[in-house]
Amino acid sequence: MYERMLDKQTVPDRSDMTAYCGEAAELFTLLNDWLTDTFHTEQKIVFPYGNHYGWGISHKKKGKLMCNVFAENNAFTVMMRLSNEQFEAVYQQVGQETQEYIDNRYPCGGGGWIHYRVTGKTQFDDICKLLELRCA
Repeated sequence: MYERMLDKQTVPDRSDMTAYCGEAAELFTLLNDWLTDTFHTEQKIVFPYGNHYGWGISHKKKGKLMCNVFAENNAFTVMMRLSNEQFEAVYQQVGQETQEYIDNRYPCGGGGWIHYRVTGKTQFDDICKLLELRCA
């Protein structure tokens, strides 16, 4: 249903990725532009972690990875890491679905990774709250 762009041999450009996001294309564009305009992240199209992740846009700030945004059919997924303190700080400000992502994060050191699928405005608003903590 939310297939990713998995053809490693065909390098997409940003317009290809946007079109692939279908119903979520506008939000995909808004998020990537917002990260670069607000937090001055550097965007790069990448195929970073093997065949199950596919093509995405990495956002780095001063060489440090802020997140990856993976294009999907009618959606996109943001992969990011926050500290436990950052997750706790935002927990009461986000919806139940986002709280479940936080509760089920992949632990790593003093924090964890989430793979947050965005299909609509509610998820978009919540991922922006998380990214504000990450990129500030």
